[in-house]
Formats: sequence, structure tokens, C-alpha cells
Amino acid sequence: MVRGKTQMRLIENATSRQVTFSKRRNGLMKKAFELSVLCDAEVALIIFSPRGKLYEFANSSMQATLERYRKHAKTKEALDPPSVNDIQLEHLNHEEAATLMKKIEQLEVSKRKMLGEDLGSCSIDELQQVELQLEKSVCKIRARKVEVFEEQIKQLKHKEKLLEAENAKLLEKWESEAEGGVKEVERGENLMNYAESSSPSSEVETELFIGPPETRPRTFLSLN
Repeated sequence: MVRGKTQMRLIENATSRQVTFSKRRNGLMKKAFELSVLCDAEVALIIFSPRGKLYEFANSSMQATLERYRKHAKTKEALDPPSVNDIQLEHLNHEEAATLMKKIEQLEVSKRKMLGEDLGSCSIDELQQVELQLEKSVCKIRARKVEVFEEQIKQLKHKEKLLEAENAKLLEKWESEAEGGVKEVERGENLMNYAESSSPSSEVETELFIGPPETRPRTFLSLN
């Protein structure tokens, strides 16, 4: 079974995030070990968990590898001084970061005001703006609430129609079965009446007599 592509974003569920961290951490350390063995490379791996726990791997000495890295970084900086474009880019990045931080602070202040907090320093105009914004928000919320109610009413009406149709079918089936039962009862009664009417009382001669028929007395047993 082909696994789906994992989206590169933060895993919201804390348990799933911890399980994924453990699996991928072990896989990363395994790859680092394989790289050091197969390619005879000097590998140092440092991992800090979300809770601040340290995990590390080094095929030699971690301290020696870090010192080697620092020396290499200093040598590279000395050989490759930052260019004008790099300085301008870094300056722009600082300006953008400062702008973003300012916007975040403004949003936090506005959020607190919407929640009714930190209103002591607000002027009348600011309070009126907050009030108008809240009234607009309430109007939108109420409109959405009405839409939700209408949708629920439509669903309930549709469900009611389905139940009524099903109830009508069940009632029709019950009446059909009841009518069939009545007909069977009537048919049975008719057969009983017909049997009774078609079997008249018969007379059976019960005494033996020798002689001419004219002078023979008759004794009959009446069977009802």
C-alpha cells in the first residue's frame, strides 16, 4: 500500500507529534551513522527535543568536531567578507522583522481591547471605535446564527417528510395485511357454513326385519 505524502507542517496532536519525533530522530541518527561508516565522513549530529532534551551522535569526538567547525567558519568569514548586497539584505531583513513585530504588537493590543482589557488608557474616540467594531461583529454573528437555524429547520423538515413517507408505507402495508387476514377469516366462515348446509340429517335403519317391505315396521335413528 502506497503511503500518502506527508504535509510539511506542525503536527497539532501532541501524542502524534511525540511519536513522529521519536521515529524520525532514530531514523536521522541511523542515517548519520551509515554516512560515517560508508563514506568515512566525520559526522556530528545535535538534536534538541521540544521539551529541551538533548540527543547527539558523533562518530568521533563531539568537541573536536565542533572546534573544527568553528575554525572552518572563521576561515570562511575571513576569506569571504560580506558583500554590499549581503549587508543590504541583512539590513532589510532587520527592518522587515521590526515591522512585523510592530504589527504583531498592534494586533495584540487590538485583541485585548476587543476582549475588554487594557481600556484604561483609551480615549473616547478609541472606545467608540471598539464599540462600533464589536457591534459589527455581533451583527455578523447574529446573521450567521440565523443562517444556521434556517439550515437546521430545512434539514428537520426534510427529515419529517421522509418519516411521513415511511410511515405512510408502513400503514399501507399494515392495512393490506389486515385486509388479507379478514378475507381469510370470512373465507373460513363461509366454508364452515357451506359444510353445515350441505350435510342434511340422514335417517339410518337400525333394526333387521324379515318379511315383505310393505308390512315391515320402520325404526329410524335420526342423525343431526
